[in-house]
Amino acid sequence: MMTRIQSYGARGDILAEGEKQKSIYVVLQGWACRFKLLPNGKQQIVSILLPGDLSEPFGVTPHFIENGFSALTPVTLARVSLEDIRNASVRDNVSTALWWDLLFTTALERQHIVSLGRRTALERLAHLLCELHVRLSLVGQVKEHGFEIGVTQTDIADILGLSTVHVNRSLQDLRASGLISQEGRWVKILDLTGLREEALFDPAYMHLDPEILDAIDGPAV
Repeated sequence: MMTRIQSYGARGDILAEGEKQKSIYVVLQGWACRFKLLPNGKQQIVSILLPGDLSEPFGVTPHFIENGFSALTPVTLARVSLEDIRNASVRDNVSTALWWDLLFTTALERQHIVSLGRRTALERLAHLLCELHVRLSLVGQVKEHGFEIGVTQTDIADILGLSTVHVNRSLQDLRASGLISQEGRWVKILDLTGLREEALFDPAYMHLDPEILDAIDGPAV
């Protein structure tokens, strides 16, 4: 399988909505996102992509990009042709990984819909932090239940369908309640159980092995 490594600066556009799809990108470093841009200029971030994520979930690959694909932070990507992906997918281990990625991505998107439709502003933010804690733990980017958020409060507002005022106020509430601490973009979860209760968060939707979840939930050192 031939891959091409490419780097983009923060806020760099990678693929435009409606663009013909020729490759799938794998995020190697940094944070990226998929987003929808409305005719009136309003933007909705529909998903955050972290190291190891694919620019589009594999399955029935569309002929064109249904949403924009952009860097949130400086990112390094591996570009893989659709032909190489299809050829590799005939191997059982690769096929299993690709279909698991599709399942995982779909589960995240369903939870995102639930957050937008039913969770309060505070619950949405708490749920996002819980989800990022699990996802970043999987790629070794959590230390003592702390991690760096690669997005601004404006980005968080776009993700959660809130105003920046609501995001700022919710962060203050989570800090005041002793659930998290924050220094710049570094967030540390002080009470994981309490934060999950606040968020109505159950990691079962991620379909992870219980032993992996136990390791993630372990006490901070």
